Formats: sequence, C-alpha cells, structure tokens
Amino acid sequence: MLTENASERFADIDRWSTYEAVSAMFEAQLSAVAAVGTELAMIARAAEAASERLVEGGRLIYVGAGTSGRIAVQDGVELGPTFGWPAERVAYAVAGGREALFSSVEFAEDDAPAAASDLAGIGIARNDVLVGLAASGRTSYTVSAIEKANAAGALTIGIANNRPSPLLDQAQIGICAETGSEVIAGSTRMKAGASQKVILAMFSTATMIRCGRVYRGLMVDMLISNKKLRGRAVEIIKQLAGVDKVAAETALDDAKGNIKLGVLRALGMELGEAERLLSRRNGILRDAVCHLSKDPEFAGSVK
Repeated sequence: MLTENASERFADIDRWSTYEAVSAMFEAQLSAVAAVGTELAMIARAAEAASERLVEGGRLIYVGAGTSGRIAVQDGVELGPTFGWPAERVAYAVAGGREALFSSVEFAEDDAPAAASDLAGIGIARNDVLVGLAASGRTSYTVSAIEKANAAGALTIGIANNRPSPLLDQAQIGICAETGSEVIAGSTRMKAGASQKVILAMFSTATMIRCGRVYRGLMVDMLISNKKLRGRAVEIIKQLAGVDKVAAETALDDAKGNIKLGVLRALGMELGEAERLLSRRNGILRDAVCHLSKDPEFAGSVK
C-alpha cells in the first residue's frame, strides 16, 4: 500500500531542523488536498445520491476505525449545529465503540463480526446512507459494514487512499484520494487524514445543500444555541427578507428560532400559513420564497 511506504526523501527527517520538518509537512498537506481534485465528480455523485435517500427520511451513518473513525465522527457531529440535521438521523459505527474515540482499542479494526453487530443495533435500512472510511481501503471492520449495508439495500459510499482496495470494490460509490507515502511512514493521520477531512466536508456540505438546508449561501436550518448564533440568525433574516434588525428579531422570536419560518414571517406571512407553505415545499425555502413572489399579496416584499 502506498500509504504505508517509507519515502527516501524523509529518511533523515529526525536530523533536520524543526522548521525544515514542518515545511515538509506543510507541503505534504497541500499535496494531500490536491489529491482530492481528481475525485470531485465522484464526491458530487455521492452527495446527489445521498440526498435522494435522505429527503425520503433516511439517515447518515458514518463508519470507520482508528483515525478514520474519529474523522468520520467529527464530520457527523457538525451536521446538527451547522445545518439543523436531526440527531436521530445520524449514527456512527466505530471499531471499538466510544472508547476508541479517546484511545486506541487494539485489534478492533480487524473485528468484522463486530461491524455486522453494530449495524444491526443501528437498524440500517434502505433509505440510509452509509459512509465508510479507511486509508488502507482494507480495514475488515469497515469493509464488513459496507457489505452489511449493501445487503440491507442502503446506499454505500467508500472513502479510501489506496487503489485498488476491497472497500472501493464493495462500495456503490468509491472515492479514492491517492495521497501516497507519508512524511512519517504509515502515519496516515497526516496526508491521508487530511484528504479524508476535505472529502467529508465537501460531501456532507453538498448533501445538505441538496437537502435544502442552504439558501443563497446561508445556513437557514442552523440551530441557535448561543448568543453569537442568534445574532447570525437575525442577520440571515435581515438579508433574506430585506428588513431591519428589529423586524428580523421579532420574526425570529415569532418563529421560535426557526430561521426559515422567520424569513417568511418577516416577508409578511402569518406563522401558520408559513408553516403550511414550507411543508408543501418539502422545507425548501427557495421554493417557498419563489411561490410567495408569485402571490400578488406578497410580491412587493420578496426580493
């Protein structure tokens, strides 16, 4: 596997100055991000396929072992605060369980039966989307999870850093950033890990866009959990509805912190009417605003 190969270039890195070593690491990280460029079409395909399942009520399920598992969880936990994605619609299967998020659990990545058991506990179903990560593309736990998800009819997406590999072979959509050897041989938390973070960030963000949780480049399903985010929500309503701060704050309060409803309220709709319109438009604010713009009663208020 290329990610495990030692590079002659870095054979004496322990004798280099710290600045030289850090410079080499920086260059390596840039090359890791560049390696993602060949997979943009596959990332887009994965996001489009995932959104089709998710709008039907499916869940995102992240699977991984070791570094890859921790990177997967990091992406998933951001979906709630950033996009208002419900906690019950994201799940994790990490080799070694919760303990593995904080320390190494020996041999957990080799435990294929544990993956089947973990997915059975999650209750994976046809509308679900399973995203499995493994730098090697060979991790038994993650490959087994992909196989189990396939059998359940779920959409499977594999992210790896070596080709060919069983993970890419088994996944319905395979994404491979070939990052090559690491500065420190085998330390895939570096280049391989960096590429996985970039891929997941783009995949999950594009998926949320396709699910209607972004409008005009703004996070219109964001959860308001602190003073800073409330201020951001008010600014979003101001910008989208073209109202002043006081009107935006009033609309947000009327909508009980729901930004989409707050925008429609600021545009002049009664709350119940706004709720019904959003429901008919599957929660897509752009569609709701477009519909509103065609209504003579509100056309003048819609930008």
